[in-house]
Amino acid sequence: MRQITNFARHQASLRFCCDRAARWLRGLASDCRGNAATEFAFVIAPLAAIMIAILETSLVFFAQQTLETTAEKSVRQLITGTAQKAALSQSAFRTSVCNNLPRFMDCAKLMVDVRTVNSFSGANVTAPTLTFNAGGNVTNSWSYNPGTPGSITVVTIIYIWSVQNGPLSFDLSTLSSNRRSLYATSVFKVEPYT
Repeated sequence: MRQITNFARHQASLRFCCDRAARWLRGLASDCRGNAATEFAFVIAPLAAIMIAILETSLVFFAQQTLETTAEKSVRQLITGTAQKAALSQSAFRTSVCNNLPRFMDCAKLMVDVRTVNSFSGANVTAPTLTFNAGGNVTNSWSYNPGTPGSITVVTIIYIWSVQNGPLSFDLSTLSSNRRSLYATSVFKVEPYT
């Protein structure tokens, strides 16, 4: 009996809110004094700022997830020893990583670092500090040591993503000139290969 009473109370409350919203919309359409338009103007600016922030955050998250997928596809060559058997050079491996990037990402903004370590606990998975020259280009030198069977390898793929600043000082950039560095890191042991 109590559940029916609560349901009826909830239903009445919902009906009241819908009726009130309908009256507000009718009042907005028929208000000639401009009060409703003024109230709407106060609400639209923060609402637009929130929508822009949500959109920009979604794009950055999507780009990061895409980079993670690219890393997963690319390191498979190193895990199985395919790259080592083919004696892929650093530039050839970077090209294969570029081929796994989606079309909306520019290969010129991609950097790949491949290192071997002695143990899993010794793997440094922190984001590397990027250094830039006066022209804004990255000056870091990247390693390429894909390892041999049983080697523990750390692959870091870095991408420079352009972001747009939003209203109300919303800013997702981590670098100068409205850019954000995205990182995807994989740590694995190279499988035996023949």
